[in-house]
Amino acid sequence: MQRDGGERGGGRGEDAPHARRPPAGPARPHDTGTAARDTTGPGSAGARPAPFDPPPARPARREELRLYGLNAVDAVFRRRPEAIRKVYLAEARIAALKPLLAWCVKHRVGYRVVGDEDLDRLAASSHHEGVVADVLRAAPLPLEAWLRTLAPGTPALAIWLDGVGNPHNFGAILRSAAHFGAAVLLPAGSDLALSGAAARVAEGGAEAVPLVRLPQPNVALERLRDAGFGLAATVVRGGDDLFAARLPQRLVYVMGAEGEGMDPALAAACDLRLSIPGSGAVESLNVAAATAVFLAQWARAER
Repeated sequence: MQRDGGERGGGRGEDAPHARRPPAGPARPHDTGTAARDTTGPGSAGARPAPFDPPPARPARREELRLYGLNAVDAVFRRRPEAIRKVYLAEARIAALKPLLAWCVKHRVGYRVVGDEDLDRLAASSHHEGVVADVLRAAPLPLEAWLRTLAPGTPALAIWLDGVGNPHNFGAILRSAAHFGAAVLLPAGSDLALSGAAARVAEGGAEAVPLVRLPQPNVALERLRDAGFGLAATVVRGGDDLFAARLPQRLVYVMGAEGEGMDPALAAACDLRLSIPGSGAVESLNVAAATAVFLAQWARAER
C-alpha cells in the first residue's frame, strides 16, 4: 500500500534481478536471416550454440521491446505472434519451444540457438529462463477506445497508476490485473511503459491486460464517470475500511506515485478514500501487494 497513496517498498532497484551490462564496444546488428540459416531446425538433435556477438541489450527502435522468460514470450506467441521479430534460445529450450520455432520457420522469422552467457547479455539479466525475443510493442489504447469495449451495464475494474514506476512492481501489478480482469490506466504524459523486466515479473499477464492511455485528469475523470465508474483513492490511513466499504460495480482504484504519494488534487477528486486495515506491525503494504488486495476485495464483492 502507499504512503498517502504512494508506493512503499523502495525505488527502482528493489528486488532487481542480477544483471550484466552489454559490451561497451559496438555490437553487430541482428542476424536477419531465417531460422533455417540460424539453426538446424526445431527439435534437431544436432543444433548447437554458434559463436555469437549479441546485439545491444535493448532493441534500438522504440517500437520494439526485448522480452525474456518462458511465460512472457509464450504469451506473445499465443496472443499476437505477428509481433515477434527475432527469437534467441538455449539449446535446452528447443523441445519446449518447438511450436514457436515451427511458426518462425513458416513465417520466415529469424531465431538463433545461443549460449547462456549470450542470453544473459541479451536480456541484461540472468532471469531469462533460456529464451529472449524481440517483439513489436503494443501501443496503449486511448480511453475512449477502451470504454467502447465494455458492454453497457456490465461490471468493470481498472487501476489508475499515478506515477508508479518500479518495473518489478509494475510487473506484479500487471500479473494481479490479469488474474482479476482489470485494465491499467496510464496518465497523460507518463513515461511508464512495459519493459522486459516488468513482462517477466508479470509471467504472461502483460499480454492479457488492456493498457489504456488517459487524457488530462479532469477530462479522464469526467469520461470515466460518464461511463459509470466510481474512483477510489487508496491511502495508508484515514480512508474507509476496504473490507467494510460498499464498492461500485464499475470501479477505478487510483494507486499513488512512489515516495511522494498521490497527487493531492487527484485524491481530492475521487469519490472514495479507502485503506487496508492491518495489525500495525508495519506501516503499509508494498504497492503491488496492496493492489492485489484491493482487486481481490472488488472481485469478492462482485461474486
